[in-house]
Amino acid sequence: MSATPPTPQPRQGQAPAPLGRVEFHLQFIRSFADPTFDAVRGALVQVEEVAWKNYQGGRKAPLTQKAGPGFADPDYELSVEWVATRDRLLAAEARQKDPATPSRVLLICGAARNDGSCPGEISKTWRMTQWAKEVLQAERIEADVLDLSLLTSSYDLHIHPCKGCVSTAMPLCHWPCSCYPNHGERQTNDWMAEIYERWTAAHAVIILTPVYWYQTPGVLKLMIDRLVCADGGNPDPTSTHGKKAVEAKALELQGWNYPKHLAGRAYGLVVHGDVAGIEGVRRGLSDWLDWMGLVDAGAKSRLDRYIGYYDSYAQSHETLDRDTNMQEEVRNVARAVAQAVKQLRAGELTPPDAGLSPPRPK
Repeated sequence: MSATPPTPQPRQGQAPAPLGRVEFHLQFIRSFADPTFDAVRGALVQVEEVAWKNYQGGRKAPLTQKAGPGFADPDYELSVEWVATRDRLLAAEARQKDPATPSRVLLICGAARNDGSCPGEISKTWRMTQWAKEVLQAERIEADVLDLSLLTSSYDLHIHPCKGCVSTAMPLCHWPCSCYPNHGERQTNDWMAEIYERWTAAHAVIILTPVYWYQTPGVLKLMIDRLVCADGGNPDPTSTHGKKAVEAKALELQGWNYPKHLAGRAYGLVVHGDVAGIEGVRRGLSDWLDWMGLVDAGAKSRLDRYIGYYDSYAQSHETLDRDTNMQEEVRNVARAVAQAVKQLRAGELTPPDAGLSPPRPK
């Protein structure tokens, strides 16, 4: 019997030194360059001083409560914001599994464009999202529209980037994510707390997205990266006492089961572009959703199409108006997902490989 290898120590030396007081001031005051703030400069000086002390003290989660029963360390102080998000996820999961609740599909509009910001015009993706919504509602399915373009047009709304905790050790990546908010570093108003709940409440997801430079738009990729905690994430931050990397490494080496928190939901995809990249983006999204344990709703639920191949951007909406075949294909994605949801809730949608255990889970 081989001995358990020693727990690796975290490699360090990349992070820059903390900001000095002058650098902190320059960073803080940039948000208040508008002359209308001149009347309250004195108050801003006071706010800045408090923010500086919080930054120095690393006040990530200033409000905490004891974890309580059901956690590995009941006495560990958990962020009250994390606990509130976790409680909403548990309630959403219970509703999702309750056969008496209405069926629900999450429609994700992945374009960054809307008419409330610089582009001055709605996205074609938004129009497609509305067509899918109409189909679902006609099937008496609740359609929850998540418009990621709000990141570009809403006040102080953020999806903060993933910090890559999973690559240190899977148990360090908590479900839901505990990296945010970080009040000391002013990383607040993180939309993902709400988005996790909306994914959890859904019986299926349809992602509709354009192609930006052969890839998904940044607003969509931010969400995708932050959903890593749904695939193998640790639901008990007390087991690693927050972000204790050595404890997380030891826990993973003991054997981690990589729980798939969103597995079993159905999915559909609509990917569109104008020149290149649609097949690669569609395949990448399909592979990601398959990996998380979601179930595709059939070949007609995975669509990639060009709209006005090499035509002008200025007339792209008019081109979409004329492409009635694509309009119907988008609706077919929603129809396929609607049927999958019905089969799923009736216990009739079971992938042929559902009973197989992966020899290399991760």
